[in-house]
Amino acid sequence: MRKARQTTPEERLEIVEDCLANDKNYGETAVKHNCSYQQVRNWVLRYEKMGSAGLEDRRGRRAGTQPSRTPEEEMRNKIAELERKNRDLQMENDLLKKVRELEKKDRCL
Repeated sequence: MRKARQTTPEERLEIVEDCLANDKNYGETAVKHNCSYQQVRNWVLRYEKMGSAGLEDRRGRRAGTQPSRTPEEEMRNKIAELERKNRDLQMENDLLKKVRELEKKDRCL
């Protein structure tokens, strides 16, 4: 297995274009550019799905802190945010119910 090497988005774009020009010969492209077969394949698939924006390195960044690339991704982010808010409100509601229940028990004693 080949050790991953650091690449810039411009290098990745060049590697992807070279691979596509050679009829998606991932192995030959990987050897030529000194990177792994799987990495070349992943870059090509992401490039085909999202264009050159798919070749950006977004590790360590939350989806909500970066601008969305597609309308679908934007909707996914919005849904995830609403689900988080809903979960937080549900927990708050459950906590308040529990407090009221405990206060009722204290009054009865």
